[in-house]
Amino acid sequence: MALSWVSAMGVDPIHFGIIMVLNLSVGLCTPPVGSVLFIGCSISGLSIDKVIKPLIPMFLAMVVVLLLVTYLPQLSLWLPAKFGF
Repeated sequence: MALSWVSAMGVDPIHFGIIMVLNLSVGLCTPPVGSVLFIGCSISGLSIDKVIKPLIPMFLAMVVVLLLVTYLPQLSLWLPAKFGF
């Protein structure tokens, strides 16, 4: 049902799936929900403050990649196009 809505809006379903996966991966790593971040902190025994500060450049890079893939679909669709999808 969701894919038919996506297709009706003119978005490629493969592109939509890639955007969804990137969004979910950013959400898993960033507060306030960032379960991966909290699990990593509990395993390492470090506080959230000590872990977040060095990761800020990585978070920014993830958001930049998400924006590039979202607004330039050719970046994410060239490989599926090579295989005929």
